[in-house]
Amino acid sequence: MPHRPDAPPRSRASWVARVDQQEEKAMSVDKRPLGVTGMDITTLGLGTWALGGPDWLYGWSSQDDRESIATIRRSLHAGVNWIDTAAVYGLGHSEEVIGEALSGIPGRERPFVFTKCGLVGNAKEPFRAPQRTMRADSVRREVEESLRRLRVDHIDLYQVHQPDDGERDEWQERTVPPEGVPVEEYWQTMADLKAEGKVRAIGLSNHSVQELVRAEKVAHVDAIQPPLSPIRREAAPEIEWAAARGTGVITYQALYSGLLSGAFSPQRVKSLPDDDWRRTDPEFTVHLSGNLAVAETLRSIAAAHGVPVPAVAIAWVLAWPGVTGAIVGARRPGQLGGLLAADGLGLSEADLRRIAATIEEFGVGIGPLRPPAG
Repeated sequence: MPHRPDAPPRSRASWVARVDQQEEKAMSVDKRPLGVTGMDITTLGLGTWALGGPDWLYGWSSQDDRESIATIRRSLHAGVNWIDTAAVYGLGHSEEVIGEALSGIPGRERPFVFTKCGLVGNAKEPFRAPQRTMRADSVRREVEESLRRLRVDHIDLYQVHQPDDGERDEWQERTVPPEGVPVEEYWQTMADLKAEGKVRAIGLSNHSVQELVRAEKVAHVDAIQPPLSPIRREAAPEIEWAAARGTGVITYQALYSGLLSGAFSPQRVKSLPDDDWRRTDPEFTVHLSGNLAVAETLRSIAAAHGVPVPAVAIAWVLAWPGVTGAIVGARRPGQLGGLLAADGLGLSEADLRRIAATIEEFGVGIGPLRPPAG
């Protein structure tokens, strides 16, 4: 029987091609419940760190806002139903771009919008390290600014970006105690924002199990956001804690900022623009050879499955028990096909063993060598 033009594609490769060709019909991405928040989110969410542009300390070199907007809209067309950002990305610029991209989209078709607070940059000195602060007045100012930039009346998931350890630069007013704001205090502020309806759910990013336990005594931790990839596995205890308590888990850096995309080499690292933060990151320098060995193993597995390399790295993350969804970053619409191919991709026991063997051989990262049995 001839293949109808409107029939589902017969292979994963042709499925990816449909995304790359910008088909008119929206695709469907699997969903999982985000803890007990009542939100069912797709296993893949769009990360927008790079969309903040180059004009801050952790910029990704030049970024065309028109391409950013096209990427956001294309991800929604492909079925992704949440976007993750932070006020500090581009010192607010990422949120502004998202607000523009979502303008005019009817409410029922809009994605969930997740953002973060607690890292405050200085627009007059954008290349200084952002201040970590979770003072109540600062958080309340941040949430209002994020609502304005995003053009929304509430934030679906509001997250604390980092624990408040009191780090400050010399330009900052020294009104915060050296030890920072206790987690119990700032988590109460977050719970108050939820009670007031400014945010729907609250989460903690980059917090330890000990900090999560302390926060849980104040109010339920709706979600956590830890790093997780074949080269970043140290958050296994936090993910296990969350899974046992009805707390959603959205992970970041599944590709470690492109390092596991299959597109990197020592030569490409050397050619990164001077304003790209990755030039000085240890994973792109000191640990590069081992990380590229992992990427090469992912490439071999991807070839066997007929998918792009990024899909294997993301599928590895999604195989981790307790993980709700993975944040995947894209700077251009054409990058989305390789990422979306991870949805529904099941890695075999042999695949997981091969990746674990490479991690062990090259001493890459710390933590379990593979996702634990579910």
